[in-house]
Amino acid sequence: MSSLAFSVLFVSFLLLTLVVRFWLASRHIRHILAHRSAVPDEFAGKIPLAAHQKAADYTIAKTKLGVVLLLVHAAVLIGFTLLGGLQWLSTAVFNLSGAGMTYQIGLILAFALISSLIDLPFDYYKQFSLEQRFGFNKMSARLFFADMLKNTLIGAVIGLPLLWLVLTLMAKSGSLWWLYTWLVWSGFQLLMLVLYPTVIAPLFNKFTPLADAGLVQRIEALMQRVGFAAKGLFVMDGSKRSAHGNAYFSGFGAAKRIVFFDTLLSRLAPEEIEAVLAHELGHFKLKHVIKRIAVMFLVSLGFLALLGYLKNQPWFYTGLGVDPMLLAGTDAMALILFMLALPVFTFLLSPLTSITSRKHEFEADAFAAKHTRSQDLVSALVKLYEDNASTLTPDPLHSAFYDSHPPASVRISKLLSA
Repeated sequence: MSSLAFSVLFVSFLLLTLVVRFWLASRHIRHILAHRSAVPDEFAGKIPLAAHQKAADYTIAKTKLGVVLLLVHAAVLIGFTLLGGLQWLSTAVFNLSGAGMTYQIGLILAFALISSLIDLPFDYYKQFSLEQRFGFNKMSARLFFADMLKNTLIGAVIGLPLLWLVLTLMAKSGSLWWLYTWLVWSGFQLLMLVLYPTVIAPLFNKFTPLADAGLVQRIEALMQRVGFAAKGLFVMDGSKRSAHGNAYFSGFGAAKRIVFFDTLLSRLAPEEIEAVLAHELGHFKLKHVIKRIAVMFLVSLGFLALLGYLKNQPWFYTGLGVDPMLLAGTDAMALILFMLALPVFTFLLSPLTSITSRKHEFEADAFAAKHTRSQDLVSALVKLYEDNASTLTPDPLHSAFYDSHPPASVRISKLLSA
């Protein structure tokens, strides 16, 4: 392929993706506005009109912010690639560091820093304007920047050695470097599943053992019925950052933990908490987690194999605005360009990835209905939809592209008919 042909292909897919994303956002907003004036029949008497309208307004505000971000990210992408931004950045880093691994890592760090600084105002606006306006923000500016600093430091401690190892493999392990890198990456992902709940997460939140003896007894009875063992039941102080509520599992193997947001425990009744937990247990008992990990590993193997091919193709660089002959080393640049270009070519496949996810959600709901009362899960979901201001009337096509869970009405109707 010639560099011109690849440039045309890249721009064509970028424009197509932008048009589709704008079209989906427009459909989503129009669909929500068309149903804003009345609560859907299946939720009548369960969710007040004011809460339904708040969810509609919140979703529309997030969608509009997403459109602005889409424009900004598209402009940044073109600036980095076809307008020569990465070529200029590469030269600047080389002039400071010289050739070698310092240059390679420096280029990636400089790119990451610039990208983060571009996103920072939008992250701040989302937290302290959008989330604040709808009553969800509980975070102070001090905590916001403290989290950012912690994330940066943790990313450096964990990411820099991993990045050095990947770049070393790319440079010195021959044509199968992508396979060795995949093995390292897969091992790293499994290690993080074990370390995250006990080492990293406590750096950001406080986790305390669940103190409600009656609820503990109820949950332990459920776990015994379904044959599930966890290392502990914990409450996380999610309310220090947000009013959104949730519950989740973390860890892998013997390190599995069940974690409840304090905001969730304050809102749901014990039988509803049990039903929500039964849904999450369903994902584990039905091996959804293992299946997702396996798919993630297979997809990452395919993408790394593709990068292994593209890394040696001059048109891949020149077609994206970079002259490989002017670089002190192409490995870091190949990683950056691949990361930038891949979403442009894969976005239209998004509905395919959500099909399996939605199937798993229906199966986990059925599992919960088998081991608890389906009415308890329905009432819990209704409360969560209301508390999190999740729209009850998403555009179906927009939902197919962006939502990993089925729409509220479809999910609840299926539960009630079980």
